[in-house]
Amino acid sequence: MKTIKFKRVNNDVYGNPRYVCHFFALLREEEKSLNNYSLACNRAHKIGGKKYRGKDYGGGIVFQSYNLNDLVREITELVNNA
Repeated sequence: MKTIKFKRVNNDVYGNPRYVCHFFALLREEEKSLNNYSLACNRAHKIGGKKYRGKDYGGGIVFQSYNLNDLVREITELVNNA
């Protein structure tokens, strides 16, 4: 399974936990050399991710999740099938 580092950020307005990962987690190796932030955002949107707009983490994608293992599995499947 792919290793993805997440940073815990403030909960959303409803109290749900949110996690941010770097946009490289949503790109294949050959795509990482290019500036593909918009591609990563489009892929993340398919599984509920959004561009992180906080100033404490640049180039991040934010997900609302209670289960990080399922989130990693979804990201891995999304990248492999892209």
